[in-house]
Amino acid sequence: MRLSARNVLAGKISKVTHGAVESEVVIEVAPGVSVVATITKTSAESMQLKPGQPAHAIIKASSVMVGVD
Repeated sequence: MRLSARNVLAGKISKVTHGAVESEVVIEVAPGVSVVATITKTSAESMQLKPGQPAHAIIKASSVMVGVD
């Protein structure tokens, strides 16, 4: 995966909460330190996000995205 964003935090998904349209994804990037991202439910489902899965919090400008390999 190649990105223009320079703020990439590797971690592990600790929680995924699905709503009607959006999903909240919590990524633990260090012990006791988490980043929370809100993404579309469709994106969360297509990436098959689940707790324990390695993931990256990708921070660009004022938004946070989730990336997986």
